[in-house]
Amino acid sequence: MFPHLLSFRGCSQTYHKRRATELPVLSDVNFSVSSGEIVGLVGRAGSGKSTLLRIASGLLKPTEGEVVWKGKPLEGPTPEIGVVFQSFALFPWLTVEENVALGLEAHGVKREDRAQRTHRIIELLGFSGYGNAYPKELSGAMQQRTGIARALVLEPDLLIMDEPFAALDHLTGENLRTDLIDLWSDGKLPVQAMMMVTHNVEEAVLMCDRLLIFSSNPGRIIHEVRVPIQHPRNRDDPAFRAIVDQVYTLMTRRAPIVSEADIDETASVQPPAPLAIVLPPLSVNPMVGLMEVLAQAPLNGRADLPMLAERLQMALDDLFPIGESLHLLGLAELEDGDIMLTEDGMRFADAEHEQRQDIMRSAMLHSIPLIRNIRTVLDERPAHTADAERFRKELEACMSASYAQQTLQTAINWARYAELFDFDEEDDQFLLAGTATGA
Repeated sequence: MFPHLLSFRGCSQTYHKRRATELPVLSDVNFSVSSGEIVGLVGRAGSGKSTLLRIASGLLKPTEGEVVWKGKPLEGPTPEIGVVFQSFALFPWLTVEENVALGLEAHGVKREDRAQRTHRIIELLGFSGYGNAYPKELSGAMQQRTGIARALVLEPDLLIMDEPFAALDHLTGENLRTDLIDLWSDGKLPVQAMMMVTHNVEEAVLMCDRLLIFSSNPGRIIHEVRVPIQHPRNRDDPAFRAIVDQVYTLMTRRAPIVSEADIDETASVQPPAPLAIVLPPLSVNPMVGLMEVLAQAPLNGRADLPMLAERLQMALDDLFPIGESLHLLGLAELEDGDIMLTEDGMRFADAEHEQRQDIMRSAMLHSIPLIRNIRTVLDERPAHTADAERFRKELEACMSASYAQQTLQTAINWARYAELFDFDEEDDQFLLAGTATGA
């Protein structure tokens, strides 16, 4: 049994909002990361996974509970824990070598040692010819390799990664992921353990030895799945597919119904913050197409997600966000690995374009607080305009800047389909769509 490097003990995180309201993001998280393993955190949007990584890195202290690093409380960031962010976060005025060496310089490593360690890690990750290049000259994959090198050059005992391949296209992401696992399997990575957040279930099963599945609002661990398959792993292996299917089934399992008699009347239950829902980078068209496919025979409104992905010749990880979005809008339900259209979803599939707009408009106003808030502000103002920066800042109060921008852009795209409002990119303003004035 490996000794624990990092342990979470009863960790909860609550953000205090305006008017003394509270947003619970994480609740009573308990688990450990041991030397020699890769742990993956998976779950739906809003499950607090990225917040947990900030706590693990020492950048954020939990509201309750404690984080223990090598037997002692974690008091703040340490060079023994390396961090790779979703965004590349490189300094554009520094070369690749200078970006990688930045942490070494901050910790007082001598110039000669900095150069040796920087060259060694750049060569290890396979981009030694790019040392003098600037970030703007690099592809996304090379920028992320630079970000990973910057974390590894400190030779941390634990490497934590927040969706490190999300900003890359499929092929470059697959290449970088394979390189990392090969180096890990060969014992060449200068780390003892890794922990990563990913929205991609197949990626998690490909890389990780253990998966922790989180619920949403607030985030808590609801299942643990072990992956007893040797590296390298084959996506077509029946054992691999079985674990992927198991994870999706657990992620879509309904929460048990709680009787009112079981609820502690003295407990204060806070709903999620109105704008705290992260929207995926998804247009309405894939949702429309999926509802049309589901409504037709022989599916007749219900399908097994893995089977449906195979039928549509889609990766399951590409299909799942579409199903999640339909679930969020109340047009479909996800349960035990299946997706089924609701009554509104079936009505949508059978309707003409104008009726579909009406159904989608109603679903968005009812289910997406951000869209509802923007529309309300536009209706109330005489000029029917509003600065986008106001809503962007409100989103950034409860999610990262990149997720805030993604969520805002998705809201714009969805609202345009329903003719709820429009967006002037040049003025960075929302404005009421003329055809949606009476909505």
